[in-house]
Amino acid sequence: MKLTFYGAAREVTGSKILIETEHGKNIFIDCGQFQGKGLETEELNRAVPFPPAAIDHIILTHAHIDHSGLIPFVYRNGFTGSVICTSATRDLCSIMLADSGKIQEQDTMTFNKRRMKKGLPTIAPLYTQADGIASMKLFISVAYDRKFRIDEFTTVRFTNSGHMLGSGVAILELKEKDGIKRLAFTGDIGRPVNRILKSPEPFEQADYLIAESTYGDRLHASMEESDEALFRVVQRTCVEKRGKLIIPAFSVGRTQEIVYSLNNLYNANRLPRVDIYVDSPLSVNATNIFRMHSECFNETVRQVMLTDPDPFGFNSLFYITSVDDSKHLNEIKQPVIIISSSGMMEAGRVKHHLANNIANPANTVLIVGYCAPSTLGARIGRGEKEVSIHGIKYPVNAEIVKIESYSGHGDYREMADYLSCQDPEKLKKVFLVHGEYETQLTYQSYLETRGFKNIEIPSQGMGFEL
Repeated sequence: MKLTFYGAAREVTGSKILIETEHGKNIFIDCGQFQGKGLETEELNRAVPFPPAAIDHIILTHAHIDHSGLIPFVYRNGFTGSVICTSATRDLCSIMLADSGKIQEQDTMTFNKRRMKKGLPTIAPLYTQADGIASMKLFISVAYDRKFRIDEFTTVRFTNSGHMLGSGVAILELKEKDGIKRLAFTGDIGRPVNRILKSPEPFEQADYLIAESTYGDRLHASMEESDEALFRVVQRTCVEKRGKLIIPAFSVGRTQEIVYSLNNLYNANRLPRVDIYVDSPLSVNATNIFRMHSECFNETVRQVMLTDPDPFGFNSLFYITSVDDSKHLNEIKQPVIIISSSGMMEAGRVKHHLANNIANPANTVLIVGYCAPSTLGARIGRGEKEVSIHGIKYPVNAEIVKIESYSGHGDYREMADYLSCQDPEKLKKVFLVHGEYETQLTYQSYLETRGFKNIEIPSQGMGFEL
C-alpha cells in the first residue's frame, strides 16, 4: 500500500491521509479543512489534490472541522463512498458540517460584495449548508472497539482517544499479498484525565503508527490547577475589576469543559454572582448532543450526575442562539462572562464581542486552547497592542490571559505515555503529523529517548510505500 500525506503535514490543521491499497481502493483517513492560514486558507481547501470521485471511503477520527470539514466539499464534487466513524462523531457532524456550510455561504456573500465593488466576478462557496446536511447520508457509525469490515481485505476499529466526544484512534488491518499490515492513526490524543470524558484507552500493536504532535514541546498544568486559574480569572475580572470576561472557545469540547468547570464552582458555592452566557447556536446544539452520549463520560461526571442531573446547566448560565440576544450582550454594563466561538477568534460571534470589549482595560480575554500562528487569537496571545477586527483597528487594552491546559490535546509527556501501549521494537515506522515543524522536531527527539525509532516527519504531499 501507499501512504500520502495531504494535510496536517508540518502544520496543525487540514488532516487528510490517503491510503492506496494494492487491491485498488482509495481510503482517506480524515478529510479536514485547513484553518487559520489567512488568504491561503480558501485556496488550499479548494485544491483537494485527489479526485473526490476516486475516493472509496473516508475513515473519520473525530468531528472537529480540521478533520471533518471538507467532507461536504468532496461530496459536492463527486464523492459517493462511505464515511466511517463512531456514533457520537456522526451526531456531532450532523450539526457541525451544516453549520460550517452556513458559514461558507455567509463568508462568500461578504467576500462577493467586495469583489463586485471592484468589478470582479463572484465565486461560489466552498460548499453550502444543504451540502453539509446531504453529505450525512454517507455516514456509517461504528461502536468503539468493534471491528468493522470495509471490504474483504480491510477492517477498521476505533479505540477511544479521549480528545473529544466520539474521538478515536483508527486501527486499520489491510490484508496484502505479503500478510496483514496494521496501521494506526491516533487522530488527536486527549489528556490522561479529562473533566468530562473517559481517559484515552490503549490500542492494539501496530506495524505503522501515525501520531499527532500539537503540543510536542510543552507541558500542561494539572486539571485542578487550571480550574483554580479559571476561578482566579473570574474573581479578578468580574469582582475586582468589575469587567467582562470574554472566553473564545471551540463550540464542541472546549465550551462544554469550561461550562462544566463553572458548574463545579457553582455547586461548591465558589462562583461569584455573575451571569454567564454561552453565545453560539452550535455550542447549544453540541451541548445537547453531549447530554445524549453519557456513555462517553468518565466516572467522576457520572457521580456528579447522581445529584446534579445536568452538569451543563445551572441558574446563572444562559444559552444564546438568536442574533438579537447576542447583540444585547454588548449593552450589558455589569460584569458578565461570555463564552463564544470560535476558539482561534477567526470567525463567529466572538469577533463582535472582542470588537466591543478588547479596548477596555477592565475586561479580560481568556485564551483556553491552541491558536494557529497566523490567527487573530495567536496575534492577541502574542501581545500585539493593536489588532484588526472586521477591517477596523482596535487597541488591545483588555487583560490577556492564557490557560492552555484546557486544551483537549495531551502535552508531550502525556502523548508519549499514551503511546507506551506500543512496543517500539515492533513498529516499522512512526509518522508525526498535526504539529508545527519545530515542535515536531522537539517531540521526535523526546520520543527517541523513549525508545521509538524510524520517526518520519512528512511534508505536504509526501508519499511512502509500506
